[in-house]
Amino acid sequence: MRPIKTEDCIFFQLSRVSRAGARHWKKKVAEFGVTSAQALTLMFLSEEDQITSRDLGSKIEFDSATLTGLLDRLENGNFIEKKSNPGDGRAILICLTPKGRDTADQIREMVEPANQTFLSGLTLEEGLILRSLLKKVV
Repeated sequence: MRPIKTEDCIFFQLSRVSRAGARHWKKKVAEFGVTSAQALTLMFLSEEDQITSRDLGSKIEFDSATLTGLLDRLENGNFIEKKSNPGDGRAILICLTPKGRDTADQIREMVEPANQTFLSGLTLEEGLILRSLLKKVV
């Protein structure tokens, strides 16, 4: 078996796509005063507000150290607030503020157009296949 060329390696290709996607997303959310990761976090919170930090970390697949810093910055920007969890005194609930809810709503409105521009080199069917395959690989 001949060795694969580096540029044909799936890990290289995924890395390139990931970086390109991150650059594209960063440009799209910059106008909202948040980072790429913060924008995704706000989107998750808009789907399920008042969630524990542990559950949020599981959804967005961040470790607790990364999540803690991200949530602190969102709190400092008045996008979220942390509240005591009445059901578990050891846990905190992450809640969107009105500013956070408004920002999340605006981000959600531009997500599909951002997806479309990023995938503009693909047909609609190819875009659907790509999304399906990426979910399958993970």
